[in-house]
Parts: sequence; structure tokens; C-alpha cells
Amino acid sequence: MRVFAIVGPGSDDLRARLLPRLDGPVVTVEASGTVGDDDGASDTYRVGADGSWAARGTGRSLDAVIDDVAPRYAYAVCLGVGADAALPTVVLGGEADTDEHRNVLYEAPDAETAAVETVLDALADVEPHVTLETLVDRVKSSPRADRAGAIATFTGRVRAKDGADDPRTTALEFEKYEGVAEERMATICRELEEREGVLDVEMHHRTGLIPDGDDIVFVVVLAGHREEGFRTVEDGINRLKDEVPLFKKEVTVEDTFWRHTR
Repeated sequence: MRVFAIVGPGSDDLRARLLPRLDGPVVTVEASGTVGDDDGASDTYRVGADGSWAARGTGRSLDAVIDDVAPRYAYAVCLGVGADAALPTVVLGGEADTDEHRNVLYEAPDAETAAVETVLDALADVEPHVTLETLVDRVKSSPRADRAGAIATFTGRVRAKDGADDPRTTALEFEKYEGVAEERMATICRELEEREGVLDVEMHHRTGLIPDGDDIVFVVVLAGHREEGFRTVEDGINRLKDEVPLFKKEVTVEDTFWRHTR
């Protein structure tokens, strides 16, 4: 699912122009009162005055809602969210001038002059938001799923400390060798699927800045039996770490450094 925000006057007008051009189901996530007309969206989630997401119960963060909806939608359009959400953002009316923290995807003076084709081209380069549930749903939809008796998964996350006396790691930042990383992961999945009893393999590694405690990487294996599933999950994550060109920067409370330089 590709997630992006629209901010500024006429946000809903631009949303209405974009919706028919987006391929697949779209969910709108919006602050209360931001959108008056939901026509065209598959679903809408609203945030209440206290900051909780009313459609999913109280105490829900934006990140949690996006994780919830990711397996079911191709796009999430967020309206009325702040720059701290760090989402790729279409900015209308010069709002970016007042907030240097915006992740600006595209700018236009107003909704009428915004070029829909340019926005769509920019969205094509936005990295999809993938969750473990997204990948589990994919393998469950495999044409060979009726032969499966097991789904094995691995989730890697940002570890704050290795030992009690270590300085706390606050985030990891990942960069990938564009094109090569995706091709290599696809090759690993195909080769693992050639094993006896392995029916489908999916893997995903996030890039960008990931805070401690957040998920980094997922490997999901659909298999005939648990033995093949567990073995293939372990081999999959080991091969991903050894063979996929990903570069990691560690941010601690004391220092910032690229791990491959140490």
C-alpha cells in the first residue's frame, strides 16, 4: 500500500481528482471535519479531537491505523495530518514554506493547477508500506495454498541494546542499491520456492529511518509442513542479510555511524 498526504486549501478537491486515477482500493485517513464528501474512496477513517482514531477505537496512532489497513488497500490518502507524520506529501498553497520538516512529494499553488499526472508519476516512486500481515495475506492467496499446512514467519526489529551497558540505539537508517536489492530478493524467493515442500516465499526490507522497537524486515514462507517452513525462513533471512545490497546507519545516544565502516 502506498501512503501519502495532501495538505493545504483544496486538499479534498485534489483528492477527488486523484481517486479515479488510482489503481486499486483506496482508504482515506483524515482529521475530523477535513473531508465533506467520501465519494470514490473505498473507506474513510477519522481522527477525533483528542487525537484518537474514532473508526478503530480510542488510543490509536496514525501509524497503527496505517498498519491495520495496509493489507486491504492499494493506497491510503491522509488529509489534515501534521508534518510529524513524515509522510510523502502533496503540498497546496505553499504550506511547505512554513514547515521545513515536510517530506514534500509535489507542490502546487492550488488544487486547480495541481497536475494529476505529475502526482501519479511521483507516487509510483513511493515505497509501499508493507506489514507482516500484508505478506501473510499474499501467501494465503497463492494458487498452491490448498497444499499448505504451515505458514512460517520471521520479523526483524530495531534492537535498542545488545547489552545492559551499551549506549541506546535510537534508530537505524537503511539505504538500498536501487533496482539491484529488489531483483536480488526476488531471486532468493524464487530459488527458495524450488525446494521440495515450499510453496510460496515473500520477503520485504524497509528503508529510511526506523526508530527502535519498530519492524525492519519480514520473511514469510508457505509450506506443506512446519519443518520446511522453519528451515526456509531461517535460510531466507540469512541469505537476505548476506546477499542483498542494503546499507545500515546506526543512530545511538552517543554517536551516528555506518555499520559497514566498523
